[in-house]
Amino acid sequence: MPNFLAKNLKDIKLPVSLDGVEFIWEAINGDEKLVYTKALDCEFCLVVKNSGDKYVIKCDKLSRPANLKAIQKALIAYKDLFATDVISQAIALKESKNSSYNQYIISSDELLSRLDSCEYKSIFVEIGFGSGRHLLYQAKENPNTLIIGIEVYKPACMQVENLARINGLNNILLLNLDARLVMSLLKSNSIDRLFLHFPVPWTKSKMRRVVSEQFAMETKRILKDGGKFELRSDDREYSDYTISCFMDLQISNIQIYKNRFLEISSKYEDRWIRQNKDIYDVIYSFYGSSDELNLECEFEFDRPNLEQIKSNFTNKTIKNSDHFIHLERIYTLCDGSILLRVAFGSFYRPEHRYLIITKDSISYLFKKPLLTIENIKAHKNLEDMLRCVTL
Repeated sequence: MPNFLAKNLKDIKLPVSLDGVEFIWEAINGDEKLVYTKALDCEFCLVVKNSGDKYVIKCDKLSRPANLKAIQKALIAYKDLFATDVISQAIALKESKNSSYNQYIISSDELLSRLDSCEYKSIFVEIGFGSGRHLLYQAKENPNTLIIGIEVYKPACMQVENLARINGLNNILLLNLDARLVMSLLKSNSIDRLFLHFPVPWTKSKMRRVVSEQFAMETKRILKDGGKFELRSDDREYSDYTISCFMDLQISNIQIYKNRFLEISSKYEDRWIRQNKDIYDVIYSFYGSSDELNLECEFEFDRPNLEQIKSNFTNKTIKNSDHFIHLERIYTLCDGSILLRVAFGSFYRPEHRYLIITKDSISYLFKKPLLTIENIKAHKNLEDMLRCVTL
């Protein structure tokens, strides 16, 4: 990411602006400060870190915008306004052929918008698409179907995006996110087919697996009447585990195959076949309908007791059965307001947010949390903590 190093920084009172970039206020925690910044219609924070004999200036990861040019512009303006004796800089961005418009790789917010206006007759979802062979095959074979690919490894997303563009496939959306987060955002009875091919088995750490009892329940909820979930794996134990998770549902329709031939295979499958390994398919079919999730929350807070929050703040984690809250760090603004950095929600899909707290109000900075069950529960607990000042 773009950044620069400087020996000294000028002490300039905020707000100040240069070349269309606004630096509004700063919040301090020890040797680190966050600078609230606006550039190219983006709002984010720069991080200024005092590291011994130098300062490191970069973009804050938590609030980082998708528009890298906004970060570049902000860093250049900050350097020109504040820095003296610049030691090094890596601010220039490599121009990408697709930097102006990203047709395929989208955010969770964009996914919700696209699905609300979706005109495709059916929707397929593939989790962990890897090299993209199966995903691209489904897109070619089903031009009237929207194919959503979810992959945590960003280079795989970029590779498949390029292949989709080369092949002129316009019915693909890619998300560089945890699949469990994406599933919680999908509407009930909305997905025709869900694929999970050759997931990492995580034999020694089953909590990291995609499949779980919760995953089975979410799969049942999002599938349409007649919809199917398909696991394909070379790992017998993972296959058995998947069967057990789906058998725990009240009604289960499961088909099991061994060494079934498919028209398209992944590079991993080709490797396993050369090694004479067995391949297992577990196909769960859902018949019926599921209730839509009733998720309502404005993610707002009551009026705070600012001074008590300041004096009672400690770095700690509160764990419940299905969600947690981690109070990570407190920053102080020059007017006495504070900025809280918090993590909360589900253990495997946490939200990271800033809370800006003045003497009159508390609000989420930049954007509110995603509307999920775990986030709603965590928010309400956090609201109670701040109201009762039991930090």
